[in-house]
Amino acid sequence: MKKLNVLTAVFLAGLLIAGCSQKEDQLHVDSVSLKSASVKSDYDMVPNEILVKFKEGTVDSQKALVFEKLGGKLKEKIVTKMMQKLGDKNGIDLVSISGTVANAVLAAKNYPEIEYAEPNYIYTIDATSVDPYFANNSLWGMNGTYGCGASSAWANGHTGSSNVVVGVIDEGIQYTHPDLVGQIWTNPFDPVDGIDNDGNGYIDDIHGWDFDGNDNVIYDGGSKGTLDDHGTHVSGTIGGKANSIGVVGVNWNITIISTKFLGRRGGNTANAIKAVDYLTDLKARHGMNIVASNNSWGGGGFSQAMQDAITRAGNAEILFIAAAGNGGSDGVGDNNDAVANYPSNYTNANVIAVAAITSAGAKASYSNYGATTVDLGAPGSGIWSTTAFNLYESYNGTSMATPHVTGAAALYASTHPGASAAAIKSAILSTAVPTASLAGKCVTGGRLNVSGF
Repeated sequence: MKKLNVLTAVFLAGLLIAGCSQKEDQLHVDSVSLKSASVKSDYDMVPNEILVKFKEGTVDSQKALVFEKLGGKLKEKIVTKMMQKLGDKNGIDLVSISGTVANAVLAAKNYPEIEYAEPNYIYTIDATSVDPYFANNSLWGMNGTYGCGASSAWANGHTGSSNVVVGVIDEGIQYTHPDLVGQIWTNPFDPVDGIDNDGNGYIDDIHGWDFDGNDNVIYDGGSKGTLDDHGTHVSGTIGGKANSIGVVGVNWNITIISTKFLGRRGGNTANAIKAVDYLTDLKARHGMNIVASNNSWGGGGFSQAMQDAITRAGNAEILFIAAAGNGGSDGVGDNNDAVANYPSNYTNANVIAVAAITSAGAKASYSNYGATTVDLGAPGSGIWSTTAFNLYESYNGTSMATPHVTGAAALYASTHPGASAAAIKSAILSTAVPTASLAGKCVTGGRLNVSGF
């Protein structure tokens, strides 16, 4: 059994890993209130590190003095290409500190040069076709009574398009998986030659980038498939090929970019920001038709730096589709209206928060909910999909519900070229089917339905 320490505020801890076994994403919720300056000690965060945003015009000598007074030193300056394009030359400073995170964040309030300081939170994963798993009715999320209606869309000839691109911000992806070969992006702007040909700061980012390992290897599962299961699983739900093998995704045709930031020890805010900005920059730099990112992860509290990155994505017409979370340590779903779960609780207009339902139409017992903070439900229990290495497994969790919605966004974009992020979100929410178990539990009171897409 492999147990992932789940989301301080989020998903999927409790992945039972056994070939073709049932896995469950569990999570606990985060309440945060960094804006009021307190840092809750029960949130997972990188020890002895904080993120600092200095006010515009602060010179290096002033920063150095502040670092000294905080008992810290600069570990990394994060200035993504998107930050630069928007005129932010200072970016965010990742600072190593000698004391506790809580004390450093509180102390930072005393320095007028600092716009904000916050923990570097730790994030973790939250887990007609002739393809066998579809043909034997295992893929209830596609064609079951309470599924997303994908089979009806396919019957109308709506099977997706390789011209539509989504990003998977997660673990890596086994891009050689039989059901994913050809679905994963190959970068035409930066061939493998040891040179950053397109000047985006990443050398030979052929299928995306591994921000955890800081290299271009997006799959680290090897031939045993011990890593990158989760990222491969959500990718199969979004875009598994229709090829008479294994499973099939909401889209038979699609292009998926891997922005891996979750490694063996989870991920953190600093790398999540880089991942979000990587996709935004690709769209801004090359005009790629990136319509959404899938975010089946969570943890920690409110991060202004993370919200700013999501805002930049929204300004580029990229949806940020996020898992609502899998409850606290008791495994029982929590009310996100009362206790915030991030990143699904960010109030940006481009965020879609997703709860999980079962094949019987019930809100999954582990799934978080929220009449004002969760948008809709989607299939999340007993979801079969691709895993490393060339395997197929069944997982439970809001992590599994989220890619159904990301797949829906891509499917809609394939039949409505040029649709804005707002138009795609409106289509997804306005067509949700009213469902008794979700009444008063989410904004739409209903579940995902792509049959008309």
